[in-house]
Amino acid sequence: MQDMAAAFSLALGLIGGGDREFWGIVALSLRVSGSAALAAFLLGVPLAALLAIARFRGRGGLLLLANALLGLPPVVVGLACYLLLSRSGPLGALGWLFQPQGMVLAQALLALPIVTALAHRVLAPLWEEVRDPLRIDGAGRLRCGYELARMGRSALATVFLAAFGRAIAEVGAILIVGGNIRGETRTMTTAIALETQKGDLPLALALGLVLLLLCLAVSALTLLLDRRG
Repeated sequence: MQDMAAAFSLALGLIGGGDREFWGIVALSLRVSGSAALAAFLLGVPLAALLAIARFRGRGGLLLLANALLGLPPVVVGLACYLLLSRSGPLGALGWLFQPQGMVLAQALLALPIVTALAHRVLAPLWEEVRDPLRIDGAGRLRCGYELARMGRSALATVFLAAFGRAIAEVGAILIVGGNIRGETRTMTTAIALETQKGDLPLALALGLVLLLLCLAVSALTLLLDRRG
């Protein structure tokens, strides 16, 4: 019990002491997960709007795929990204393996189905409400998509937060493509997993507390946006 209390005390010291390595891990995690969530959002929302507005062959299959991939195992995404980014892979020339860019790619692929499926659930009912007025006005697909996004902006903000929450809490995929290299690709989740195995509980506890606070902040923002919406 005393050892746990001492570890907790040291963890608080790391958080409040301005440790450079500790806050570097936090900053990299925010940068990677924020970039991944933004990339997934910028790809997923237009795709969701297209699925809500257009009727084309294969539309149902795309919707089914997006919903099926909501539970996509992170290690499978990590393996796929590793094969793509390895020297013999089709994207090997980019040099993203064991780099933050590869971690962003893995997390973006994990978040993309979430953004697409949730954004479609937001935009499809809105399209039913405004479809006839927009068609009478002669609006094209781009304008229709813009109007849908504008009307559903509060709900879409919660979709972005959901994507960020998925990315920031992920460990399997980025451990495979990032490697947890000290000072380069070490994020909060990978550091917690590996430092706990090594017995460095203060660092793991400190990162765990910060990660928990971030998740609580995301949940609070989501609730706030839901109420405003």
